[in-house]
Amino acid sequence: MATIEDELVKAEILLAEFEHEKARKKFNEVIKKDPKNAKAYFGKAEASLGAHKVKAEVIQELYTKAVELDPEEVYYVTSLASFCAEIGRFNEAEEYYNKATELDEGNAGLYFSEFAMAYFTKAPIVMEKFLDDTTWRMIKKKSLTYMLKALDMDEKEAINLLSD
Repeated sequence: MATIEDELVKAEILLAEFEHEKARKKFNEVIKKDPKNAKAYFGKAEASLGAHKVKAEVIQELYTKAVELDPEEVYYVTSLASFCAEIGRFNEAEEYYNKATELDEGNAGLYFSEFAMAYFTKAPIVMEKFLDDTTWRMIKKKSLTYMLKALDMDEKEAINLLSD
């Protein structure tokens, strides 16, 4: 009889082969056998990205469950953060990117810059109906604030650097 780990490997192989629906089913089998398996929830979320019929809310729930089960796994946290940004849930994305910086301080700049760029590129699309000069300014300011965090620089230091 195959172990949970064997089943996870099979599911991951299916995912790597872009067999998203089959991978989803295989990860679901693992979840039924081991409902506290963070890898299975994360894998099902990843497989769901390639499955056209899965709603964003369901995918977010799967990522969230993986993070709840393994809150120290920075890859789960950043994947959830990235997905939240992708679907326009910026407050949650910001929260999870900030959590990632706490978990992996050595790569904080990467996570801050990733949020800055995701916000800068996605927010105008999501806020298109409300995109006036004030909204653009808000988007740019928040993006710049996070980019400065990524560079470990405050506003005064940036202004001094730019005015040299």
